[in-house]
Amino acid sequence: MKLSRNLSLSEMTKSNTATRLGISNQPTDEHVSNMKELAVNIFQPIREHFGSPIYISSGYRGNALNKAINGSKSSQHCKGEAIDIDMDYKGGPSNADVFTYIKDNLKFDQLIWEFGTDNNPNWVHVSYDTEGAQRKQILIAYKNDKGKTKYKFYE
Repeated sequence: MKLSRNLSLSEMTKSNTATRLGISNQPTDEHVSNMKELAVNIFQPIREHFGSPIYISSGYRGNALNKAINGSKSSQHCKGEAIDIDMDYKGGPSNADVFTYIKDNLKFDQLIWEFGTDNNPNWVHVSYDTEGAQRKQILIAYKNDKGKTKYKFYE
């Protein structure tokens, strides 16, 4: 099933962790509908702008999978409203290029520069609120002195 011209449902639900642990990662019809909105409003514009494949390292996560990876209980991944993009070593745009394009050109709910350096994040998290209330919240994820993930506003 295609969610948009260049994104399939299988790409959004693929999880090595789910496979390894025998966890079903099948979305509901509502989640599929949310993923279509995300694909049309976020993924596809990125794909068309850069003209190269865009690699999703994490898409939809059912509750069992999210729990297995210690994901946030309020993660938009569980609603089919978020993707993590990782372009490292894939050719095409860098993670920083993707982040900047989203920030400057798309309507989104949340955009996170996930760890990495000042020049390039390790991956880019982006979400799209299917209710339509895009916060345009831009954050940077980092580890504090105790190794706990923290977030600060992007400036």
